[in-house]
Amino acid sequence: MLAMGNFDGLHQGHAALIGEVRDRAHARSMPVAVLTFEPHPRSVFMPGGEPFRLTPFRVKEREIARLGVDLLFVQHFDLEFAKKSAESFVEDVLVGAIGVTHIVVGHDCTFGNRRRGTPEMLRAAGAEHGFGVTVVEPVRGPDAAAYSSTHIRELLKSGKPGEAAAQLGRFWEIDGRVMVGDRRGRTIGFPTANLGLGENLRPAFGVYAVRVSGDGPDDAFAGRTIDGVANIGLRPTVGTPEPRLEAHLFDIDADLYGRHLRVSLVEFIRPERKFAGLDELKAQIAADAQTARVMLAAVS
Repeated sequence: MLAMGNFDGLHQGHAALIGEVRDRAHARSMPVAVLTFEPHPRSVFMPGGEPFRLTPFRVKEREIARLGVDLLFVQHFDLEFAKKSAESFVEDVLVGAIGVTHIVVGHDCTFGNRRRGTPEMLRAAGAEHGFGVTVVEPVRGPDAAAYSSTHIRELLKSGKPGEAAAQLGRFWEIDGRVMVGDRRGRTIGFPTANLGLGENLRPAFGVYAVRVSGDGPDDAFAGRTIDGVANIGLRPTVGTPEPRLEAHLFDIDADLYGRHLRVSLVEFIRPERKFAGLDELKAQIAADAQTARVMLAAVS
């Protein structure tokens, strides 16, 4: 039983689609499988475009596993692969390489050269090659709007992480290794962990209440989640050539350089702005930290 898609964001609509595969597979005592594509086709076709990914592969892999998937197939996507016809994709990948018996896709699924592969074409190919096809219609939330990666991106760019979390089924996070900063935060009493944004979507620049956790064998927090306050952007008071995330973690002092962190955006506090000097910046960080503590205390 196979689910196929890009699954950027692994939002609640994606979870429902994969859940359909999981239920069907369990009913037949078959493994649950997912086929996805890396890098994301959009980054291949528009290499100079702005970063847009909601879930880099590391995060996507983890969230897919969390949904009870037994097998993850990753098809490398490049311009050469993009030339493959929909018919060849079915024959070479779905039938030849994977041996699919039943596939589940979303209503808007497209694949193959010029996106000629559609659910209708897939049904016809299934009849020819002997596999079943289930097409999942849009999954809608309480407000009757369909869950959508595009909508989640818009919400994050508008500084609405809470609304994005409702679509995702979890808080959106920036995932990466702590890099060496200029250590200025430590000199003003607010040491920070600095992460580059990499291929992550750029959310609204500003200050957020965050929850931070470690990941993998180098987890500095031994499985705990730490509250904090973070600035995302160009730090206009001191200047940064590339946008970054700077997180000040509450009530903990740990050497985090080189450690892998997951920083979840819980609430937006204020837009980024320039201050007259470090004293004014220090006072504002203290105020932001207190605001973040209050916000985070109200969130389960």
